[in-house]
Amino acid sequence: MACSLARTLDIAGEWWTPLVLRDIWRGRTRFDEIQDNLGVSRKLLADRLETLVREGVVERVPYQERPTRYEYVLSPKGKQLWEAFMPLIAWGSRWTSGEAGPPALARHELCGELMIPRVTCSHCGERLRADDVRQEPGPGARIGRGTRPLPRPRAASTA
Repeated sequence: MACSLARTLDIAGEWWTPLVLRDIWRGRTRFDEIQDNLGVSRKLLADRLETLVREGVVERVPYQERPTRYEYVLSPKGKQLWEAFMPLIAWGSRWTSGEAGPPALARHELCGELMIPRVTCSHCGERLRADDVRQEPGPGARIGRGTRPLPRPRAASTA
């Protein structure tokens, strides 16, 4: 499907994948550490890690020679994907935490302050809001299932 969201979900949309990325970002870099923390089956974790390595999101780095054992680290591509998850975590902290509050807070290491990740315009720096953004066809656009263009919106009725 010629859709950036669909293509991203092909890589990162499986339920366990963001949790695997979270664990690696937090410093759990070895298979057994991730598996133990998440309680996911070894086969499922191996499948997720294989996909992330194949897609260049995670890199396997040997930490032991005999037998060869690897740890997993975020590649530059993986770090940028994790950055895309940060506003999703902020949404969850706001809308799903209930009275107990969020299970984790985000502190910006450069200024030392607690913060809420936000998505901003790369041109003007303003916060992006759903009502202020529209999509238009890009150079890779194709019309097909899931990517059919919407008709232009009708002017609001004054009747």
